Amino acid sequence: MISQQSRADAQCLWDFQQMGHEVRPCSVAIGLGSHDLGVADVTAALYRDGMAPVIVFTGATSRTTRERMPRGEAEHYRERALELGVPADAILVEPNARNTGENITLSRTLLAERGITVSSALLVCKPYEERRAYATARKLWPDAEWLCASAPMSFAEYVASIGDERLVIDMLVGAQQRLVIYPNQGFMIRQEIPTDIEEAYRRLVTDGFTSRLIPATVEAAEGC
Repeated sequence: MISQQSRADAQCLWDFQQMGHEVRPCSVAIGLGSHDLGVADVTAALYRDGMAPVIVFTGATSRTTRERMPRGEAEHYRERALELGVPADAILVEPNARNTGENITLSRTLLAERGITVSSALLVCKPYEERRAYATARKLWPDAEWLCASAPMSFAEYVASIGDERLVIDMLVGAQQRLVIYPNQGFMIRQEIPTDIEEAYRRLVTDGFTSRLIPATVEAAEGC
């Protein structure tokens, strides 16, 4: 049973992860691979709306996508975008990235190899990872301007789409942990975390929403 307090705390983390950027035309849209084909849907919609002339889908496979996306996350995203009317020559596929940092660095390399100049980029990801993706991109590709986009869904709508409330809360807690520990490791820029967000995070960890935490740093994360 998930308590009302845990749901309220999860809502706080969900709201904090949303960057609230207003999208506008950029040099490229980069769709970050994951289990969620909604990322491909949003990226395709941005292309159709004239927000980017070219798309990069980036991602290999992971333990959570190996069965569902055997050809790789980026390739399955490409196929979905083609179904949604995006022309093949507007899509680049980066099939090797296995984490957010590689999503950014390998996409940058691919675009440079294709001679595409990037001054700004739309970073398309899952709704609960906007802030994490943004902080990573700012660290690894600081000379580009970054805007985040994701499916315009409420926390309740996203839970309904996944069908597993505990898993979604676990993923939110994991994303929040990484905002704290990854800057120390040089993986992303540091961002100010309000006290109410820290407190919501600690309560969720105490209540056992820990399956997506990095085990070696659980104690440090609880004390952040």
